Amino acid sequence: MSAGGDVHAGNGDASLRNAAFRGLMLYRICSILSYQVVAVTVGWHVYALTRDPWMLGLIGLAEVLPYFCVAPFAGYLVDHLPRRRLGMVACLGLATTPLALAAIAAGWAGPGVAPIYVAVAVTGAVRAFLGPVYNALFARVLPRAQFARGASLGSIVFQSGLVVGPALGGVIVGWAGMGAAYGVAAAFALGAAVAVARLKVSEPALQLQRAPIFASIAEGARFVFGHQILLGALALDMFAVLFGGAISLAPAFIHEILRYGPEGLGILRGAPALGAVAVGVWLARRPLQRHAGRALLVAVAGFGLCIIGFGLSTAFWLSALFLLLSGMCDGVSVVLRSTILQLATPDGMRGRVSSINGLFIGSSNELGAFYAGSMARLLGLVPAVVIGGCVTIGVAGVTALRAPRLRRLDLREL
Repeated sequence: MSAGGDVHAGNGDASLRNAAFRGLMLYRICSILSYQVVAVTVGWHVYALTRDPWMLGLIGLAEVLPYFCVAPFAGYLVDHLPRRRLGMVACLGLATTPLALAAIAAGWAGPGVAPIYVAVAVTGAVRAFLGPVYNALFARVLPRAQFARGASLGSIVFQSGLVVGPALGGVIVGWAGMGAAYGVAAAFALGAAVAVARLKVSEPALQLQRAPIFASIAEGARFVFGHQILLGALALDMFAVLFGGAISLAPAFIHEILRYGPEGLGILRGAPALGAVAVGVWLARRPLQRHAGRALLVAVAGFGLCIIGFGLSTAFWLSALFLLLSGMCDGVSVVLRSTILQLATPDGMRGRVSSINGLFIGSSNELGAFYAGSMARLLGLVPAVVIGGCVTIGVAGVTALRAPRLRRLDLREL
């Protein structure tokens, strides 16, 4: 694993001096904080009503189904319509879910969890636009030479949101209740809408003669499936997240094994992201170039080992440590995948490729939550998590064998 040294260290500082890049990071952090506060609060909400880990898995399913249906069309729209305007509308839509959930928590929708799943489904639909908008605007605010460090800085912002959001949600639920937590999430979503609306960045000229929508979507899919390195990186991350999604069972672990309150849930939800932030800071200064593919494969295997450790632990702080280490491994994967995505994708196809990336990665989080909840119901909490970690290690091994170009990847080749 070779670091880039500090020869280009000024590039990271140049990114931060870029006002448009800072505005894009504000959009990203606010949208992530909104989503994460809702995620930790709704998990607590559903488990408090049902005491059933399978119902936690249904939260992921309720979100992923509309996400999966909307994402291909979202990518097409991002490639053909003003990106800032789409981002603003998506953020306003993101604010509707916590407002609806606050009303449900106050008892306005009657008993049962069905209204909660309906509100979560709205998040799945609007979230399909957030990633493509971010990735498309990213390439407009930074020169290509700064993509690697910009991806590391973007990962730091992303993972910081994953640290602060769950912790903030857990603290607010513990101190002020679920209604207050949902209100804070709505405020963050509105802040993201303002940030993207104020962003000063040039947008590509609208394509007057557009290809038919399904043909255009198929073009993006052919590009991804014909690019072994990009496809391998996306598939590796997807299956790792799908089978290693232990964090979705954190509310059940808190109640049944670790015996902590909502504050402890916030710590567990935030621990992986804290580890990823630490790695992101390191990679922002020393971006990987040579042996990047090997580093990616080792990081995913390490992630699986940490998930096994979390499943076997019965001590709260040891569990948090394993999740912290899993986040460090995941941080390497996120930065490398983001860099590959930016370097390998033509500008006119960024929305569609980003949507396909979302189908691989974004949907796998929710499908992983459903898988973990179903396995926990069939086998119990601990066996479900341990088996998921073992499968993740196997995925890394199979990918190393089936994607030799990814295994030998040097980022300078892109």
